[in-house]
Amino acid sequence: MFHAARRRLCAVVAAAAVAVLLSAAPVLAHGFTSTVYVGLTSPGTGHVRSALALEYDLLVVSAADAQHDEPLFRDGTAAFESGDTARQAAALDAHAASVLAYVTARYAVTAGGEACPPARDGGFTVEQRDGVPYALLVLDHRCPAAEAHEVRSGLFPDTEEYVRDTKTVVTYELDLTSGGAALDARRPSLSTRQSWAERFGEFFVLGAEHLLTGLDHLLFLLALIAGSRRLREIVLAATTFTLAHSVTFVLAALGLVEVPASFVEPVIALSIAVVAGWHLWRLWRRRSQATDLGRAGHLSLDRAGWTRLAVVFCFGLVHGLGFAAALGIDQPLSWTLLWSLVVFNVGIEAVQLAIIVVVFPLLAVVRRRRPVAGLWTTGAIAAGVSVMGLVWFAQRLLGG
Repeated sequence: MFHAARRRLCAVVAAAAVAVLLSAAPVLAHGFTSTVYVGLTSPGTGHVRSALALEYDLLVVSAADAQHDEPLFRDGTAAFESGDTARQAAALDAHAASVLAYVTARYAVTAGGEACPPARDGGFTVEQRDGVPYALLVLDHRCPAAEAHEVRSGLFPDTEEYVRDTKTVVTYELDLTSGGAALDARRPSLSTRQSWAERFGEFFVLGAEHLLTGLDHLLFLLALIAGSRRLREIVLAATTFTLAHSVTFVLAALGLVEVPASFVEPVIALSIAVVAGWHLWRLWRRRSQATDLGRAGHLSLDRAGWTRLAVVFCFGLVHGLGFAAALGIDQPLSWTLLWSLVVFNVGIEAVQLAIIVVVFPLLAVVRRRRPVAGLWTTGAIAAGVSVMGLVWFAQRLLGG
């Protein structure tokens, strides 16, 4: 009777875990935060060009509210609901004055302490990033002669109450140097005179924050931890994942690989479901022997271990493209800036290692002292993660 009650309790816990993840799905998939991407270049002396990418639906509601432009809200919302990027771009073009007034009031470039007046270059375009439409806007700034430039961004502030903690990821190639930073309410501006230590430090923090706030990558890591039978497996799995996503991350940064988000985002979601489902399949097939090892080969891994590493490597390649998209990488970058992006990757790995160091030993203790409870615990985790991955896969595949 005791064992039956415990099994019922574990089943309730597993169901609760799935329910919590499902109830959180709409919120966590879309999030309450936003990221603006800005690329700065200098086509000529006294000329700075800003290429901005802003979340389309957020831009519409924020600009319409700030400029009291009801037609912009009506037309922009209808275009968003249609899912037609051409129609969305046309809605922004039709209300360009309100949109530009909103953006230029909160985003500015200065040189030597003097403002660089902006002018729109071309019309709006809309593309998919991270599964959501982003509006692309190019601004040309005429700047006075100066040795350095400053960029300030206060786009989508907390006071608007639509999103929180908006970050503006800026990359630049100006003033005979290149670099970047993540601007937010605590640090709303950057100077092209920033030192290499400041630049690298900011990208390290940005990488760490990206993993901590990127639920899809966190769940993938949690699925790896839950399905690892011993420390060697999780270390090798994490290392394999790191190597794989580092390869595609760098290739994307150099402009050698370009894969549309319409493919990357659904596959990332599918990878979460597959890796978590792998552990569930072993639990179903082998029951209490799910954590037993087969005949060991190279690196003391059995056939199942090597097969799992191959799967992790393949999915890691796709996750690397997702990390590159997080920084808005859509064209080749300089080698100098590439080092900043490598530091971004190091920040991701530091957090990944910290999570493994905390979570895996706890699961190992439960498995050793209460083997059945350990199986149920990892099974509940894998079930919740797998369901969440499948929900996201369906949403992203259908463009939701």
